[in-house]
Amino acid sequence: MSSTIFNTHPLINNANQYFYEKKYISIHSEDRDISKYPNAAQFEIELPQDYLNVASARLYSWSFPSNYNVFSVFNYNVTMTFKLYNLYNPGSHNTSDALLEGIFAALYDYSNSDKEYVVIIETGFYNPNQMATELTNKFNEVITNIINNFFDSHPEYAEAQSKFISYNRFSVVYNSVSQKMWFGNNADQFVLTNDSAIFFNRQFVDSNCIRKNLLPQFSDWGLPAYLGFSRCPTHALNADETFSIFNKQSPDTATSSEAALLYQKTPRFYYGDVTGNGDNGFWLVPGAPGASVYFVEAPFKISFMGPAYMYMEIEGLNCIDETSPWNLSNFTAHTNQTNGIVNSSFAKIAIPTTPISQWFDEETAPYKYFNPPAERIRKLNIKFRYHNGQNVDFGQFEYSFMLEFNLLTPQQQRSYNIRDAFGLVQNITSGRG
Repeated sequence: MSSTIFNTHPLINNANQYFYEKKYISIHSEDRDISKYPNAAQFEIELPQDYLNVASARLYSWSFPSNYNVFSVFNYNVTMTFKLYNLYNPGSHNTSDALLEGIFAALYDYSNSDKEYVVIIETGFYNPNQMATELTNKFNEVITNIINNFFDSHPEYAEAQSKFISYNRFSVVYNSVSQKMWFGNNADQFVLTNDSAIFFNRQFVDSNCIRKNLLPQFSDWGLPAYLGFSRCPTHALNADETFSIFNKQSPDTATSSEAALLYQKTPRFYYGDVTGNGDNGFWLVPGAPGASVYFVEAPFKISFMGPAYMYMEIEGLNCIDETSPWNLSNFTAHTNQTNGIVNSSFAKIAIPTTPISQWFDEETAPYKYFNPPAERIRKLNIKFRYHNGQNVDFGQFEYSFMLEFNLLTPQQQRSYNIRDAFGLVQNITSGRG
């Protein structure tokens, strides 16, 4: 049995010929549905048309605002804790002063309870001198509040309360040469409790709420880490004892600088004024009769720059594998596999500037290849995050970027006859395309 098929639209054989085309799509964050996606770090957007037979894609160019907060509750680095001990007792120095006695009583009462003083700095971005000023004020403020509460509940110290203005014995300064923070107290010895349960148990904020999806942090674990400290408690040194150890010679045989140190018994920076008020480098002097000064130098340099990179995720286009912080778990303990992430992001974008500014760049290396080509792309789900999983906070600032799609458009097989209009020569070129 045979049959004949009549078709007025004959099928055209696939010639396996394609036109390679680069297509660029400019995307602005303000074009998203803001009512549905109020946070510019994560949104879905529909493209102007269907992009067919996409062979590859990459991030071509971008412009982002630099307005991030290095220090914030979400970064868990706005808290610091300390304790006071070896308090200045005016009676031990044959000093009779109602105010000094009242301050000693208040601090002694709080120290006996073994409670930590908790400092909370303001959210934002700091330069080193701003941070030194902020810490000085916050350290003194938290103790001032404790003393005021003590006086309110102990009327027998009414005279001291009438004279008390604020606690001002703490001084925090920045050594611009060594790039390290120094903490000092001109009467009371202290310890920076960098091993506090606040940093380990997340008592300051509900980590199960705002940080539940973040990776564990081993370097940027809290404010002390940014200031150059480790997780070990750091005890303040007694300046009298320190200089008696490091200066064995007598003042008569010491150099003029060393003699000044021995005489003052206080830490000094030699590069010039610290406070800008003609202090000649002496930033910590005794604050009460017969008092010793106590100081701590951070063992490491400060780190205020914030994140160096952010990651761009686009659902279906992710092509970058990413390592993940090692952690002890059943998976890592019983396998020799990594806990990294395959195809975690589409692009890794450097953050070259500090707030507030705008940066521009172009042509990232990673490509997302499709084999066979992706049939159709019309919608994109976009997300910007840091390595620890936290979303980038763009606030009210908008940004834009451009994607490059490489398309393969199928072509029909054709023959061409070309006439040269000047030479009146026919069929000078014949070919198939």
